[in-house]
Amino acid sequence: MSHSLLFTSGQIGQTTFNNRVMLAPMTRISASEQGVPGERVQRYYADFARGGFGAVITEGIYTDRAWSQTYAFQPGIVTEEQVAAWRTVVSAIKAEGAGVIAQLMHGGALSQSNIYRPDSVAPSAVQPVGEQLAFYHGKGAYRQPAALEESQIYQVIDGFAASAERAVTQAGFDGVEIHAANGYLLDQFLTAHTNQRDDRWGGDIAARLTLTLEVIKAVRRRIGSQALLGVRISQGKVNDFHHKWPEGEAGARQVFALLQAAGVDYIHLTEYQCWLPAFSDSDRSLVQIAREAAPSVIIIANGGLDDGALAEEALRQGADFVAIGKAALANHDWPTRVANDEPLRALPAHLLAPLADIKESELG
Repeated sequence: MSHSLLFTSGQIGQTTFNNRVMLAPMTRISASEQGVPGERVQRYYADFARGGFGAVITEGIYTDRAWSQTYAFQPGIVTEEQVAAWRTVVSAIKAEGAGVIAQLMHGGALSQSNIYRPDSVAPSAVQPVGEQLAFYHGKGAYRQPAALEESQIYQVIDGFAASAERAVTQAGFDGVEIHAANGYLLDQFLTAHTNQRDDRWGGDIAARLTLTLEVIKAVRRRIGSQALLGVRISQGKVNDFHHKWPEGEAGARQVFALLQAAGVDYIHLTEYQCWLPAFSDSDRSLVQIAREAAPSVIIIANGGLDDGALAEEALRQGADFVAIGKAALANHDWPTRVANDEPLRALPAHLLAPLADIKESELG
């Protein structure tokens, strides 16, 4: 078998996966208007499991009926109907032999559409850079967010924790991934220019990580020690692609050490090309920095790993698993093709569109 590093079984916490290849979380906005994933979503995810992925990490799922929803037609895991629908999706994925992890997210200032609220919130009342994503039905500048009050921050934490419990105990997910990357609310707290608070939720990079650490703590209490708990971290954002942590490698090491101490089972790192140096004054990739700073935690690498050679390079740099994104959209059977040295299909641009815009024949 080619690329044998990718195709050995691996374990995270108490859960064993058939191989080291996961489907990366990708926004698909193909639930109902009320956030309920339907049969199309079920078939979409099950097809990746059938294609050999050891695990599926879902698109970001919103966590409350306040300000967490980010995009129109985004799925939630708040109502009984949403939970029941996810239970069907999870069963279909597991029937094909893959594990499944729910990614939980709060859009914060980057919310483009929310059926529950007309406004948005953030760490501070700072206008987001860039414009809304037209791909996901956005138009023009982001709304000016309101700064979260202390009581509202605790409601955010409870939203993550309650949704995590629903995901594990009711919908049957193997665990949850806290989305603290890509410019969404938890990342807004981590980022200096969007977090101008002078209370316990702001300050240096360790203090700005406080909300993420509190979410991790609350989620762990609700889901117990057996279910998987991971966190996704990035430098770049959907509205600020080239952003780098100004604290550089020293700050990155601090973040990873704190996440390890918080007791996560894994850290999911996403960079544009995750095997390249993370900072201009260092030759270390973010994967290598995390491996050194958090030696006992599982690392999942994501970003530009389009073929087997690049995926194995991420493993050689210290990752334990890889998450495949865009290349998987064109190759729902990416693991099978790579294992058998079969050519990979190129990604047609239309496959990046929301799932609802993709032809039924391309769902698998």
